[in-house]
Amino acid sequence: MSELIISVSGLRGVVGQSLSPDVAMSFASAFCTAIPEGPVVIGRDGRESGPMLCSAISAAVTASGRDIIDAGPVATPTIGVLVRTRTWKDQPVAGGIQISASHNPPPYNGMKLFGADGRVLDAELGKRVRDDYLAKRHHYVQYDQLGQVHLDQDPHATHLDLVLSTVDVEAIRRSGFRVLLDSNHGAGGALGRRLLAELGCDVILLGEEPTGQFSHVPEPTADNLTDIATQVSSANADVGFCQDPDADRLALIDETGRYIGEECTLALCVTRKLQCDRTSPDDVIAINAATSSMSVAIAAAHQVRTIRTAVGEANVCGGMIENDAIYGGEGNGGPIDPRVGYVRDSFVAMAQVLDLMAATNKPLSVLAGELPKFAMQKDKAELTDDSLDEILERLANRFSDAEVDRSDGLRLQWPDRWLLVRGSNTEPIIRFIAEAETPEEAQRLCQLAKGQLNASR
Repeated sequence: MSELIISVSGLRGVVGQSLSPDVAMSFASAFCTAIPEGPVVIGRDGRESGPMLCSAISAAVTASGRDIIDAGPVATPTIGVLVRTRTWKDQPVAGGIQISASHNPPPYNGMKLFGADGRVLDAELGKRVRDDYLAKRHHYVQYDQLGQVHLDQDPHATHLDLVLSTVDVEAIRRSGFRVLLDSNHGAGGALGRRLLAELGCDVILLGEEPTGQFSHVPEPTADNLTDIATQVSSANADVGFCQDPDADRLALIDETGRYIGEECTLALCVTRKLQCDRTSPDDVIAINAATSSMSVAIAAAHQVRTIRTAVGEANVCGGMIENDAIYGGEGNGGPIDPRVGYVRDSFVAMAQVLDLMAATNKPLSVLAGELPKFAMQKDKAELTDDSLDEILERLANRFSDAEVDRSDGLRLQWPDRWLLVRGSNTEPIIRFIAEAETPEEAQRLCQLAKGQLNASR
């Protein structure tokens, strides 16, 4: 049986094994005990198990005396927008639940939790939900106090308007881009089509229906998108946009059929933000500890400061709010534009990449080629004992010439390279991520770090 994975922002498991209807109901009940009074927004990605879990979760939420605004199949960032902007019977929304397992294979599903501010739960509230779930704390109401379910007739409209407000719509329309969008039968097709139509694009949409019948492995990596890349080139498209199933991440393919990837998505969006919008030397952008330094270099060229946070969307958003950042995101293809919401957003990425192409009159291949050049290497190893702290201390001593950051494992920064070593939050493994000016140097850093792990055994 696949073990249930519980984090501060939700849970994830294999349907019919670790994730059952009673687990989903108990977790939803615990969520209802932790958030303020008010209705709850519920949505789901396209997975086949989504309707079943939605029924179970809805039963628990209404049994807790709360009304539900049912958004149906929608993207994860859309849930964040709905939580912030919807009301029911003059009550603001108290929180949201997105039923999704992100990029995991079809047997998986999960629950991602949102607070009343429209962003993924912070650590404090997430811990309260987790503790209530494990302690089986819930409060069900009597028959005459049950909540009711109300269907949102157009859950996409507000999100669409917010995304469009961040770009020069007329300039994009004049460009007449031909776009191939691969939604892979996840949750992004409906809003993706509407957005690209509003931007005047000639759209080729693959996997629009949210059936969960993925046409390829759902994580939008180079190996999983070889067929899509060929279709972008053969269709003479200006760009290929590839979403993950809950549409909070976006990978890019250029007009030649070359996979640009997810790290470049954020870097290009940061480029657009700093080139096209007014900025000042006091401005800040926020990225996590594992994100490429491309965005750091771009920000520095515009006299804008970059802060790094611990890995995780909630941590990036917390850093953005604390530092009043004008932009942020993670290198997994998830830009975060606070004007739209504090959630990673593939629709923000699509609109703003097109805006950059229109503003510069350059194809995506050229824009990607102009990004700062870095090479990233990732590795991992099993962690079979409690020696992680010892390993990190040995690494810090071994690389005493580096700037040390211990906010998320151990991050070592040099002027031209960095190394992050951290334990996984969900598996008994240790992760190594290095970035340098050459692939050889990045690989060398990872191997040196793994050598310290082997030395401890």
